[in-house]
Amino acid sequence: MDKIGFDNELYMKKQKEHILERIEQANGKLYLEFGGKLFDDFHAARVLPGFDPGAKIKLLYELREMAEIIFVVSASDIEKTKMRADLGISYDMDVLRLIDTFSGMDIAVNSVVITRYSGQPAADGFMNKLTMRGVKNYVHKPIKGYPGEIDYICSDEGFGANPYIETTKPLVVVTAPGPGSGKLATCLSQVYHESKRGVKAGYAKFETFPIWNMPIKHPVNLAYEAATADLNDVNMIDPFHLSAYGVTTVNYNRDVEAFPIVQSTLARISGNSFDYKSPTDMGVNMIGYAITDDEAVAEASKQEIIRRFFATKCAYRQGKGSQTALDKIRLIMRQLNITPDIRDVVAAALEKSEVSSMPAAAIELPDGRIITGKASQLMSASSSCILNAIKALTKVDDDLMLLSPIILQPIVDLKTKILNGQSTLLKLDDVLTALSISAATNPLAARCVRSLTMLRDCEFHSTQMLHTGDEGTLRRLGLRVTCEPVYPGKDLFF
Repeated sequence: MDKIGFDNELYMKKQKEHILERIEQANGKLYLEFGGKLFDDFHAARVLPGFDPGAKIKLLYELREMAEIIFVVSASDIEKTKMRADLGISYDMDVLRLIDTFSGMDIAVNSVVITRYSGQPAADGFMNKLTMRGVKNYVHKPIKGYPGEIDYICSDEGFGANPYIETTKPLVVVTAPGPGSGKLATCLSQVYHESKRGVKAGYAKFETFPIWNMPIKHPVNLAYEAATADLNDVNMIDPFHLSAYGVTTVNYNRDVEAFPIVQSTLARISGNSFDYKSPTDMGVNMIGYAITDDEAVAEASKQEIIRRFFATKCAYRQGKGSQTALDKIRLIMRQLNITPDIRDVVAAALEKSEVSSMPAAAIELPDGRIITGKASQLMSASSSCILNAIKALTKVDDDLMLLSPIILQPIVDLKTKILNGQSTLLKLDDVLTALSISAATNPLAARCVRSLTMLRDCEFHSTQMLHTGDEGTLRRLGLRVTCEPVYPGKDLFF
């Protein structure tokens, strides 16, 4: 398991203090663009061992008396059913999930903004759903000349054509389920409307990666490049910060490229020169100050790069990824002189598969032991591996049968004879359901069920790409899953 290298409590304290400072600097009204994942930030948790994946939402909970949330989602992303890969749900469904989460925590949700709207039917359906559930929603249509034609954008025909979203709290968090949703434009539009109403409002960006006060080629920053390889993000020295202050900081290409336009737009709205001299200035990011063990963070980041390498290889094999993204991650690996061999479960799974001549999987337990499992006519390799792992955790003899055929056979019959499935293979959710039923009368099975929570954050590797059911169950268990880019069979419907 990862060695702790990050002080989450210190981070929360410093980040909160910095946000409060920014609100004061913005004359009491701040539009804060939230970059990255607002909830379930598992990338940050993997590269910064000790980071709480829910840190951002917990921070907002502490600020809930002064904060409200605007969600932004692109109409084109809704139309394309763009997915959050880590959760397996579409962007619009993630917005609903986040609204439920915030509402349940008594954090005020103001509204949802549909950006880049040009009559997309799927966006219309989503807006109808929001309206029927009592969620305010607004439409932002494309602005001619955005972002370069600043005079037109900062006019009644530009930002002025967008509806004004009435807010009441000093901190307005603008967030989205993924990149490219239109968060920045929404913030700037609101700052424009506030200015027209005589209200002085500021803008800042809550960012996590890249970490501005860490070296540009530090593994934690290179892991961010690997995570955004499909977007072609590139870490770079912030030239504006270096010129203004003589200090080297790290940002990424999109923010650096956009900064002159953002700076000019804010200056045009406010009527004078804006305070920000660099994209680093715009950021609210204290994460680098909470790293307590640089070596642990570096090692965790290298492991994440290897995980991204496997994920990108599989995406490319499935026709979802690009050769460019794969080549970029290979280049990052060469820069750090790392190979997939540093991921111990890879060799273990491949060896098990070679010896058994069957698909196999391997999992690294919290104590460092590596447990393997192979596919059979009855179970997938994932099912076998998880059963073997929880036996090891609970010190149940490996030869002892946890699941009786009396319980398994009815499941097989249900899948094939009633649901007309073509495969008798029991996937992981089938096996865990059977195990839970057995736990009612079998104390050993009950112990094994309880031990499933110990698998969270364990490393897992499969010698073939996983069926959707197995992959989803493994991720819900909290395992860090990678796969070889090999289809599990010749069937095209995978």
